[in-house]
Amino acid sequence: MLTRRGVLQAGAATGVLGLAACSGGGETSGGGGGEQDHEFSTEATGALSTMGFNPSDEVGQSRADYAAEQLPDLQIDMDTTNFDPQKFSAQAASGQVPDLIQLDRAVVATFAAQGLILPLDQGFEAHSVDPVQQYYEPAVHDVTYEDARYAIPQFFQPSAILVNARAAEAAGVSPEDFDTSDPDAFLKTVEKATALEGSAPVTLGFDGDIPGSTEMWLQVFGGGSIGEDGAPTLDSAENIEALTWIKEILDLQGGYEEVTSLKNSMDVFGEQNQYVSDQVVSQSWAQWYLNVLTDFADAVELHAVPILGTDGTTIAFAGGSAFAVPTGAANPDAALAWALAVTSTDAWLKAGEAREAAVEEAGGINTGVFTGSPEADQQIREQFVAESGDADFDQAIGVYYDVLAEPRSTGPSPAGQQIQQALNDAVSAAMTGEKDVEQALADAQSTAQQEYENNS
Repeated sequence: MLTRRGVLQAGAATGVLGLAACSGGGETSGGGGGEQDHEFSTEATGALSTMGFNPSDEVGQSRADYAAEQLPDLQIDMDTTNFDPQKFSAQAASGQVPDLIQLDRAVVATFAAQGLILPLDQGFEAHSVDPVQQYYEPAVHDVTYEDARYAIPQFFQPSAILVNARAAEAAGVSPEDFDTSDPDAFLKTVEKATALEGSAPVTLGFDGDIPGSTEMWLQVFGGGSIGEDGAPTLDSAENIEALTWIKEILDLQGGYEEVTSLKNSMDVFGEQNQYVSDQVVSQSWAQWYLNVLTDFADAVELHAVPILGTDGTTIAFAGGSAFAVPTGAANPDAALAWALAVTSTDAWLKAGEAREAAVEEAGGINTGVFTGSPEADQQIREQFVAESGDADFDQAIGVYYDVLAEPRSTGPSPAGQQIQQALNDAVSAAMTGEKDVEQALADAQSTAQQEYENNS
């Protein structure tokens, strides 16, 4: 149960949050300047209140313990429930905010634009931390608004294609056939691998996690939902091509609604999960799901395939969570010191050590701990991720680590959540046939652009 607990916590930490409209409570606008700036020191004493961080597994608890050892003069009060934007909005309006929040990186630029969180660059400098060196560059980019960093990233769990090698062989395809750099050939592989009864799929040739992973597939085709300036780019030619391809994949398997119906029936975390029961030949999964499948290692045959762009480059796409310090926090110095401590390389190594001990006790397979830090990931892999004796899992673990050399993310926007919602609405309309792909994305772009202008 250890790995499944960790999986559920990671999923909660990185899930997309519904963002209520937030008023700034009267301080200032964002943009990295003005009255909302705080002169950070390295002092960390007194009471510290946090929201959204839950050290419910060995990875979280070991890091919290490490921070407590490094900062013994802090008295920490944790609200361990998932971050609630509406609750935070109400706190901000009343001037009663926690000192530190854990939130999805997708909303950081929104809160920064509204002046609800503090810029941290001066604090990074005071603690002698270079965020570009400490954390993955795309994760740092996600928490940057108008050239200022507003949060401390944690976790970067990339996606890959997990092929059910047994089902692939039975269908007459190989893992290497799931090559996203050749979209046309990929479609032929999916068609061959899919088993239908009438119009209903009984075995999916490929599940690309739609709509959840749509952004990743846009980037496979050279597109994306957010431009470098933070404005939406939903109706680009690359995105139209990507969404058309996604619809073709789903239509080959009975259509969006039939595919969704089969997926909803799957025992994703259980003993009869889709890899055990051969309900899928392949799916795209973030790294955390490999932890789930270790519980069923004797009943599955896996092979991981990296996700490639149409230009042949590897794409290690991931979102994730981050820590931010609210404007008006009573103890911002302690908040930053604690957040830097729990995301330090030493803290992650403590987490790697704790995970290794737990895996040994359970007799499982150590798939690693994927952090927000390249150095920590490398050291954890070197120190704790040994050959397991299971060739399938060792190969898959290696792929997830190797793709980290090419990290990608969505990017920041003051309307990031609204752009994501507009994209999801476009996907739903296009996949169900309510609109054609081009019209769905054009309508989404219009909606998202208005939200962007309202939030900028």
